[in-house]
Amino acid sequence: MIVIEAKDIVTKFGTRTIHDNVNLHINKNEIYAIIGESGSGKSVLMKQMIMLLEPTAGQINILGENLQNITPKKAQELHRKWGVLFQFGALFSSLTIAENIELQLKEYTNITKEMRDKLVYSKLELVGLEPYVGELYPSELSGGMIKRAALARALAMEPKLLFLDEPTSGLDPIGARNFDQLIVSLRDSLGITVVIITHDLDSIFSIVDRMAVLADRHVVVEGTLQNVLQSQHPFVEAYFKNEYTKERFKDRIKNV
Repeated sequence: MIVIEAKDIVTKFGTRTIHDNVNLHINKNEIYAIIGESGSGKSVLMKQMIMLLEPTAGQINILGENLQNITPKKAQELHRKWGVLFQFGALFSSLTIAENIELQLKEYTNITKEMRDKLVYSKLELVGLEPYVGELYPSELSGGMIKRAALARALAMEPKLLFLDEPTSGLDPIGARNFDQLIVSLRDSLGITVVIITHDLDSIFSIVDRMAVLADRHVVVEGTLQNVLQSQHPFVEAYFKNEYTKERFKDRIKNV
């Protein structure tokens, strides 16, 4: 079942063309990566999916809704069905972690304060954080804890879709791998679809089901890792088939 589809997306900023007929689709319960070189429009495409930007032309469908024709009421309903983890967490520095997680619950639901508190601390537990973290401020957390706290906030409304922008950026290798495994665990236990912008080869080779590679202003290849590895596009060759990558992931690149 397709839950996100981009059709013929064109994005222009002035005279600069970022996307030129970008096409991709994301299936339910996938961990799907959007990868590409710097400036290829990965973050722009994700912002279009979450309605922070509009494409110049083309169409994006999410959970059966055409974003280009959506009404304000439908847009608000759709916003509640996804969570977003921005690259640096984007937590409100003046609020505690618990208050950050509680924000959407206060805005979009009528549940009691007692129930909100229970949900907040259940989300902290879900992402592997101790209850005391809820009383801390973002400035008192390590980089890895900030990522997990921001993820707890993204999960507050029990979304169907989870958007992650460079989720392992800035983490040490052990922290990054633990975060990857957390994403897989959440996908499996909650039945959500995960969309990741990443350049982390460990993530790409270990947890991603399918991906789209952006280069030359469009998707040059889409599919599983093996589908991508069959591409002879210069970016794919340079990114996936250099000697370092082939040696490090030789068990996964046997047929290349």
